[in-house]
Amino acid sequence: MSLCLTASDFGFRLGRRGSILLGDLLVMIGGAIQASSYSVAQIIVARVIVGLGIGIISATVPTYMSETTIEKTERGPQVAVQAIYLINGVALAYWIDFGMTRLDSQASWRFPISLQSFFTLLSFIGMLCLPDTPRWYYSRGRIEEGDRVLARLHAEPIDSEDVQQQRREILDTLALENEEGQIRFADWFWDRSELQSARRIRTSFIILSLQQFMGINMLVYFSTIILAQVGLSTFLQGLIAAVTNTIFAMGTWVTPFLIERWGRRALMFWTCAGCTVAMAMFIAMNGLNHKTKATEWTAIAFVISFQFLMGLGWMACPWLYGPEIAPLRYRHLGGAAGASGQWACTFITVFGGGTAVQRVGYGIWFWQLISCIITCLFVWFWCPETAGKSLEEIDRVFIEEAKTWPGYKDPHMRKDREELGTPRQVIGEKEKDAHVLHNENTSG
Repeated sequence: MSLCLTASDFGFRLGRRGSILLGDLLVMIGGAIQASSYSVAQIIVARVIVGLGIGIISATVPTYMSETTIEKTERGPQVAVQAIYLINGVALAYWIDFGMTRLDSQASWRFPISLQSFFTLLSFIGMLCLPDTPRWYYSRGRIEEGDRVLARLHAEPIDSEDVQQQRREILDTLALENEEGQIRFADWFWDRSELQSARRIRTSFIILSLQQFMGINMLVYFSTIILAQVGLSTFLQGLIAAVTNTIFAMGTWVTPFLIERWGRRALMFWTCAGCTVAMAMFIAMNGLNHKTKATEWTAIAFVISFQFLMGLGWMACPWLYGPEIAPLRYRHLGGAAGASGQWACTFITVFGGGTAVQRVGYGIWFWQLISCIITCLFVWFWCPETAGKSLEEIDRVFIEEAKTWPGYKDPHMRKDREELGTPRQVIGEKEKDAHVLHNENTSG
């Protein structure tokens, strides 16, 4: 969590690419130390290093992918594919752990731990071959580098109409955000500004916090304990735990096909509604005084349904939603806020979840049920749809919605912002100023 917050500063100074490379390096070092540990202290230090690296990576990767997508309809599926790799990695880890339980040597834990360094090495090598995002280059005043990367992403010359149009939109959005100035302290509690920057960053934090309070990590981390309470044998506990987490991963396979067709908001809302029903039925089956094989397997069926729906609607969507709704100027903060919320609430649920599951029993799941209901309400009333819109057009969504909020003041809305669907399409003198500033920096 600390590095997710630190990444908010690193993310802007190092860039998206530099932050991911730093995170990869930390995970490789920490994984190597951990796999070679011969004391508890060594493992703790290694876990801290790995945690710092994972914090940076998880805060930055969704932002990098969002900002390097050219077509509006590709952004959702691309981040959804990234979620497939993420959750399938979790399922793979469980199957490896299940296989390693048959060994009595130290390889049963050293080998699985060392694997994280191998996959991170692949990521590190890949990122060395990639540039940073054009939006980051433009935000840092590195106009020519931004032009080159944008042209490469479009696979067209720099002076082509598609490249120049998106270039104008990005630079115009930067100009609009710079006009509004810094986020005020009061905005974090009630944002009455035109761009709703604080509200958008706050939403990124909340939506990934709620994801964890819905209970997915408690089901993943303590699946064997939960299945023991249902009444399964020790062998079946390990086997069904691996199966349920595989079903969880399978849910993510469907997301790329629905995330643009249904939209982020609808996909999150309806899968959350399904999770609410599944959690209610799981609690009901566990609360029966006289359990039978039928009730045991019914409870397992609803756990599997819950995990499939979570994989479908609540893996890719929240990770994508936070960075894509954040203003360009604060997108690094949006990614860091979302990752901070996710990992902070993961710590809360996992740190206390094991004890709660063992001492409170099935009653602890009422917390998750209530969280699912709250999440449905939050998505329905607080989260506007972003599918089918460019990152620059999303600014317009929040500008229009801000006008309906009580206490909203608009002292400087320009006529050209009212007339166009996105911020000014032709930036005129501001674009010339950006070139002048860049030339002065390079000549100096």
